[in-house]
Amino acid sequence: MAKRVQLVLNQDVRKLGKSGELVDVAPGYARNYLIPHGIGTLATAGILKQVERRKEQERQRLLEEKRQAEARKTALETIGRFTIRKQVGEQEAIFGTVTAADVAEAIQAATNQEIDRRGITLPDISKLGFYKAQVKLHPEVTAVIEIHVAPM
Repeated sequence: MAKRVQLVLNQDVRKLGKSGELVDVAPGYARNYLIPHGIGTLATAGILKQVERRKEQERQRLLEEKRQAEARKTALETIGRFTIRKQVGEQEAIFGTVTAADVAEAIQAATNQEIDRRGITLPDISKLGFYKAQVKLHPEVTAVIEIHVAPM
């Protein structure tokens, strides 16, 4: 059986790996397809150092994103309560519902922070009152805020 060849990928390859990853492939696949098309480069000591440096830079960037998300979480939880005004009918029932877009708009008005509405999880809100909402700021950071639904 032939020996495997180590390559560093220059671009993403489906079912093989992402750009910058070190992969083991068959020598023929490397020699006949990956290297001639510029998809991969043979792994040498210098290239391996570059790969490690890129991985470290990516790790630092991800840590910085998480730190910023933690700071945004602290800011949101310090404010704590956001008010959304809706038209009210009988028995304090509101017309329509409170959506994630309404919450994102209220947060932006209060803090000037752009929040993705897709990261906001709300309970069913059909009456006036106080409700808890979760705002996902990062895959590992979620803030819990309070929504006050008030009449117009």
